[in-house]
Amino acid sequence: MLLDYIVVLWYAIIRQVRQKKWNLARFSLLTEMPIVSVIVPGRNEGPHLFKLVKSLAEQSYTNLEIIVVDDGSDDQTPLIGRSLQKAGLITTFIRNDERGGKASAANLALRLARGKFIVHLDADSSFHHDAIENAIIPFYMDEKIGGVGGSLEVRDANKNLCTSLQAIEYLKTITMGRIVTSTLGIYPIISGAFGVFRKDVMDKIRGWDIGPGLDGDLTVKIRKAGFKVHFEPTSVGLTAVPSNFLKLSSQRLRWSKSVIRFRVRKHASVFYPDEHFSFMNLLASTESILYGVIFNVLWYFNLVDQIIHYPQQLIFIFPMSFLLYLSANVFQFLLILTLSHDDLFKRLRLMPYLPLIVIYNGIYLRVIRTIAHISETFFFTSYKDPWNPAKTSRHAQTMKL
Repeated sequence: MLLDYIVVLWYAIIRQVRQKKWNLARFSLLTEMPIVSVIVPGRNEGPHLFKLVKSLAEQSYTNLEIIVVDDGSDDQTPLIGRSLQKAGLITTFIRNDERGGKASAANLALRLARGKFIVHLDADSSFHHDAIENAIIPFYMDEKIGGVGGSLEVRDANKNLCTSLQAIEYLKTITMGRIVTSTLGIYPIISGAFGVFRKDVMDKIRGWDIGPGLDGDLTVKIRKAGFKVHFEPTSVGLTAVPSNFLKLSSQRLRWSKSVIRFRVRKHASVFYPDEHFSFMNLLASTESILYGVIFNVLWYFNLVDQIIHYPQQLIFIFPMSFLLYLSANVFQFLLILTLSHDDLFKRLRLMPYLPLIVIYNGIYLRVIRTIAHISETFFFTSYKDPWNPAKTSRHAQTMKL
């Protein structure tokens, strides 16, 4: 927590120092006005498309082409997509009659894109009016940047307990957590719900590989190709999240499996000292594995040790641990309020849920991660996830993707 405070303070200082450079980069962008290709791959996303294109129409950056790829939907998505194209609200609508998976749909859109930059979005997202502009400006500040991640916040934060807890989690792990990792140069994942990439870099790394977890995989590929990744907190998108714990558990199982599948197995080469070795790539993967996997395992050893050796003290240990974590959450949340780009009072309405965040993070998500890590490590269950078509997953397993 202390490290977070120090890094965020440093970020605030350098942000002010670099304001002139930011303004010059913005001037360069608006002078050139390159085409920006917004690609929206998805399945059964028709009901979200109109809200999405309405949000894009309100963007401060206007030279956009919008490419929607329907990955074998079995609802009204084809009808809605073609109607939007006919009305001129999207540039291109393409339907894959046979489902190929999200990576396949995204790569099809990538091949058709004419833009200098690629914006990858989820159909159920919406954006602050300057989100795309602010996400492109960093490319004009540093030519080594290959990808920029936007900040994501929960749209229906106050809908119910499940969405409120996720809203706090997103503020902690994205709004604040990614400011810290990006400032330190170890930013590990550009979210698939809102990521911006140089087209030439995407062509070089051949786009997306088969998921789940394709956003984290893509980020590592960009880093391994010798490019930087950057988090831009002023580029804000709003996303829909699962509204019940059953759907949330399914989502998080999929996300947590990707740590083992991609960080530990597929991209283990980042730990090998060869001609392509990068110390920052090593740190980025180490941070993800250390906090996501190793510390998760050690927590159980610690719990067993306490139960065996200090059974009489547990009545004091558990409440004190709860209070310590709660105090840390409160201090961190107050810091987040200073970084927020939304209504302050909207954020303050989340504060009563902070005590539950201790249980949500410390027990619920920990159990989900544990199940995911065990099942993926020993049984390779991500290749059986219905999130991808079975034939696509079989191909990915054969190719060790």
